[in-house]
Amino acid sequence: MQMTEELIQWLGTIGSDSDGGVTRLLYTPSWKEAQEALAAKMESLGLQAYFDDAGNLCGRLQGTDADCSCILTGSHVDTVQRGGKYDGAYGIVAGITALSRLRERYGAPKKSIEVVAFCEEEGSRFPYNYWGSTFMTGAATYQDIEQARDQKGIPFMTAMEEAGFGPGTHGRGLREDIETFIELHVEQGAILEQEQQSIGIVEQIVGLQRYTVRVQGEANHAGTTPMVYRKDAIRTASEMVIAIMNKTEEMGAPLVATVGQMELIPNTPNVIPGQVNFTIDVRHPDGSVLDGACQQLVDTVRSIATQQGREVGIERWMNVAPIAMDSALTDAIEDICQQQELSYRRMPSGAGHDAQIFASYCRTAMVFVPSRGGISHSPLEYTEPQQLEDGVRVLTDLLYKLAY
Repeated sequence: MQMTEELIQWLGTIGSDSDGGVTRLLYTPSWKEAQEALAAKMESLGLQAYFDDAGNLCGRLQGTDADCSCILTGSHVDTVQRGGKYDGAYGIVAGITALSRLRERYGAPKKSIEVVAFCEEEGSRFPYNYWGSTFMTGAATYQDIEQARDQKGIPFMTAMEEAGFGPGTHGRGLREDIETFIELHVEQGAILEQEQQSIGIVEQIVGLQRYTVRVQGEANHAGTTPMVYRKDAIRTASEMVIAIMNKTEEMGAPLVATVGQMELIPNTPNVIPGQVNFTIDVRHPDGSVLDGACQQLVDTVRSIATQQGREVGIERWMNVAPIAMDSALTDAIEDICQQQELSYRRMPSGAGHDAQIFASYCRTAMVFVPSRGGISHSPLEYTEPQQLEDGVRVLTDLLYKLAY
C-alpha cells in the first residue's frame, strides 16, 4: 500500500503549484520532467524503460516465452490545467507497483508485461485527444495532428520536436505486439463512493463528440454604442450556451453537455466582443442517441445565430463512438474481486479514456477505484490509500493470471 501512495505523491510534485494543483501539458518542461523521472523510476525497479517517437514511455518486464506479444497496462501522464494528482497518474504508478511486486514474488513472467505512461490523453494543450494511444495503435498518424496549434500558436509538430520526439527520433511507432490492455483509473465520479463499492468494473465507455463554435459579431466602443445598435458576440454566445443546457436537460439523462472553454476577442473591458469562440462537449452511451442529440444542439446554435443576424462557424473536432470492454476480461476481474472479498459493481464510464482507443485494437479492460466526492480535474481530487491498494491488488492478480 505504501509504495503506490508514495509514488502518487512523488509524481504529483512535478508540475505542481502552490494551491495543490498539477499541470503537465503535452511536451512542456513539466511533462518532460515527469516522463524522464518515470523512466528512471522504472529502471530502478528492474524494468526496461524506453520511449517511442510520440513520447509514450514504456517499462517492460521481459517474458520467457518466445511469443513476442505482450500485455500492457497504464494510463496517461498529462493533466488538465490545475488538475489533481490521481487522474492518469494512478494507472501508471499502479502498473509500476504491480510489475514490481510480480517481479519480486514470481520472477520473470511467461508473457512480457509492460506499463505505459501515455504522452497525452486530455487534449488540454492542443485540440486533439488520445494522441498517445492513437499513435501507438495506429489509429492516428502525424498527418492527423500536423495542422493543430496550441493557444499560443505553437504547432503540434514543433512542440513535439522541441521536446525531443517526432518521426524517427526513437525508432518506435505503431505497435503490433500488444495482446491485451488493462487500464486502472480513479472513477472521476461519485457512484462507487455513494454505493460504498470498492471496485468498478467498466463494461462500456460512453461516446463523445466535441465542437468549437465561433460566433462573429462586431467589436465596438463600450460607451458610445447604444444597446440597440450592437452586434454583441458574447450576448449571442450566452444565449447559445443557455439554450444548449436547456435542450440537453430536455432530452434527458444520461445525456450530458458541457461548455468548458470560452474565448472573447478582443477580451478588453471597454470593447464590445467582436468574436466569441467556445467548445461543446457532448456524451452518451448510445451512439445513435449521441448523434441525434448533437445534431439538435448544432441546429439550436445555428437557429439562434440566424435569429440575431450573426455569422457562426461550427467545427466538430472529436467524434469517439461508445465502445464495450472485453467480456471475458470483465468476468475475470469480477472473479478476482470475489476471491479478494472486495465489493464491486459493473458500470459504464462517463469519461473518455485510452481504453476506448485500445478496445478496437486488442482485448481491453478497465477498472475503477472510488473518487472522494466524485471530484476530478481539480486539486481536490483524492482517493484513500486503501482504495488505491485495492485496485493494485486486483490489477496484480489479473496480470498474474494473464502472464504467468
